[in-house]
Amino acid sequence: MAQTNTEVQTALNNLVATHRVFTSKLYQHHFYVQGTHFFTLHEKFEELYNEATEHFDELAERLLALGGKPYSTLQEFLDHSVIKEKPYTEKITDTDMVSSVVADFRIMRDELSKAITLTGQSEDDVTQDILIGYKTEIEKHIWMFQAFLGNNPLDGE
Repeated sequence: MAQTNTEVQTALNNLVATHRVFTSKLYQHHFYVQGTHFFTLHEKFEELYNEATEHFDELAERLLALGGKPYSTLQEFLDHSVIKEKPYTEKITDTDMVSSVVADFRIMRDELSKAITLTGQSEDDVTQDILIGYKTEIEKHIWMFQAFLGNNPLDGE
């Protein structure tokens, strides 16, 4: 069980790093979005980075409660995130931004699934409950953004 607890801590810490990079990408979209959906997406990206920040904090605090040490530097976030940052060097469309968010949500959903399995193996019901609830939110976001893009929600799976 100790090994599984270490694995849970590592998974949570990687989620912490991933959320910090994801939040930065959402800020980037918020700053640079243009087009016919500007007002809708500008507000939505702000809502999402605020939500991601809350989850970032919750994951880090849970990691601390389990005896772990959350990553807390920009370099650690970049080194351990499964989502990679992408500098805004050329204009991208508002729909490409949404597609990018969907892709990142799918990556996070998959990472959450792995962590849910680990928490089940370690009988950590509290962490597992947090992760399942968050995965449910992400799946809803994927569905909604797929609808926004006019796609079948299962496309790209």
